[in-house]
Amino acid sequence: MDKREMNRREFIKRSAACAAYATAGMALSGLVGPYAGADQAPDIVLANGSPGPAAWAAVKALGGMQRFVRPGDRVVIKPNMSFPNPPDWATTTHPEVVRALTEMCIKAGAGSVLVLDNPLRNPELCVERSGLKAACGDLPQAQIEGITNRRFFEEVKVPEGKALKATMIMKAVLEANVLIAAPVAKSHSATGVSLAMKGMMGLIYDRMAFHLDLDLDEAVVDLCTVLRPKLTVIDASRLLSEGGPGGPGKVIKLNKVIASTDMVAADAMAVEQGTWYGRKFKAKQVKHVRIAHQRGLGNLEVKSQIVKEVSA
Repeated sequence: MDKREMNRREFIKRSAACAAYATAGMALSGLVGPYAGADQAPDIVLANGSPGPAAWAAVKALGGMQRFVRPGDRVVIKPNMSFPNPPDWATTTHPEVVRALTEMCIKAGAGSVLVLDNPLRNPELCVERSGLKAACGDLPQAQIEGITNRRFFEEVKVPEGKALKATMIMKAVLEANVLIAAPVAKSHSATGVSLAMKGMMGLIYDRMAFHLDLDLDEAVVDLCTVLRPKLTVIDASRLLSEGGPGGPGKVIKLNKVIASTDMVAADAMAVEQGTWYGRKFKAKQVKHVRIAHQRGLGNLEVKSQIVKEVSA
């Protein structure tokens, strides 16, 4: 096992390698690259504020939703809604973030907006207790669904897969013009963190094979070669620092939303903004983030990118 990697066993063992990283500290000024000026298009946006307004501010700073959604487009928003827990548990994406993204898509002219996940618990309870039903149920052209039935999935080959060669993906996602990743920032017992890349597993039918038969981190990256969101918006309004993915666990309020066209960059920023299991980590310590960078799916080097910080 690479002791630089971020995983649950390391945290339990409190390895010396992780402790060394922790003592180094991660002040914001040391994490991010040059901040975007008025005329520069940012690679990553870091928006400060309450969940809904921060989501609006983050996407606006990237050029607005009209950059990603055209009139008539079929849009799929992929939040975390796998657990029937209230928003303050931080196991699910904050309903205000999902509502804001849905409203933006409708305003940009989307023909339909589907908020989709394959929940790990009862779908109806997950949609209701996460607050998503109450937040988005009144929006026109929008539909929230927890899809678990096999008939709504279709097998897809993974040509660039190293561990994963094929998997069943939601048909609605395959038919969509735009995919938006909208995860909550949370810890995960198997992969260290669950952010945009890991969240793509909520759009497939058989997740058990990833855990039992494959190298999980490699398979997550393989999946992201066929599921590539046009936009990633990470809800870091509060972070499940430990006890993920289902909680309960330690929740840290950050009051931030991260947005990027590069899901690897967005995940990297979330890793380095957060405190996980009582420590700070570099994005390269998260195995699937590092592999994705090495395979050219995105850029985990936050310092090399243009970061724009805004307030809602």
